[in-house]
Amino acid sequence: MAHTSDTIEAAAVEAGTVDLPAPAAPAWAGLRLPNLTGFILPFLILALWQIAAANRWIDPVFLPAPLTVVTAFWTMVTKQHLAFDFLASIRIVGQAFLYGSLAAVALGIAAGLSRRVEEFFGPTFDTIRHIPGIAWLPLIVLWLGIGAPAKILVIAKSVFFPVFLNTLQGIRNVEKNYIELAQVLTLTRWQLVRRVILPAAMPSIMVSLRYAAGLAWALVVVAEGLSGLEGLGFLIFRAQGLLLTDQLLVCMIIIGLVGFAIDRSMFLAQKRVLKWKQGYDG
Repeated sequence: MAHTSDTIEAAAVEAGTVDLPAPAAPAWAGLRLPNLTGFILPFLILALWQIAAANRWIDPVFLPAPLTVVTAFWTMVTKQHLAFDFLASIRIVGQAFLYGSLAAVALGIAAGLSRRVEEFFGPTFDTIRHIPGIAWLPLIVLWLGIGAPAKILVIAKSVFFPVFLNTLQGIRNVEKNYIELAQVLTLTRWQLVRRVILPAAMPSIMVSLRYAAGLAWALVVVAEGLSGLEGLGFLIFRAQGLLLTDQLLVCMIIIGLVGFAIDRSMFLAQKRVLKWKQGYDG
């Protein structure tokens, strides 16, 4: 009987009246492979760099081989206290970004909510904003010396204005329909600010904070290079003076990688804070 039933089932399958069960998907089918598109260009640059160094298209004094740069990195870590200089730069950037962004957000919100506050600070801020932070450095060094406070003040000034302006503009760009709806719902002033104005302005604020974080990290090189005896900026200018191109490239690569990490961190923070906001993904 079993043989007969198997024969009937086989004949039915062959005739197409019975569907075979779909084969089970392999275990790896649900895995999502990482997107490696962003690594293509760095790999090509590294390959071209290696080819140029191996064929001596450029003098090694101007472009040492990648392995030479790796060796210089290890020497700087083990014998020249690279970690100490790196942490010094991180401390300066962290404090400058914190002080500058907190003051900018607070004053930006105050100016955005009150025309009188904007009119009070506006002319002074607009004048100071057009004086580059580096132009302030000699005077600030004269006041505070060449230590960390001078560098923090210069970088914090450069961080302040992008965040302040974007916070102010973000509040002023809140749609009037939202304000009218809040008035219909009889929200108090505090409820209007907390539930309507600040959430609507948050995208602009977060973008400015992301930009300011990268700007602060870039400016620390100039601030440390022009005044100071420690930090990555100091190492870059020292390597330039001594023609230590391998150490110069080490510092540049570290600055680039850390800048990328800072930007990605701010992007993830922005994405988390604005997870309620849907937009075009490209």
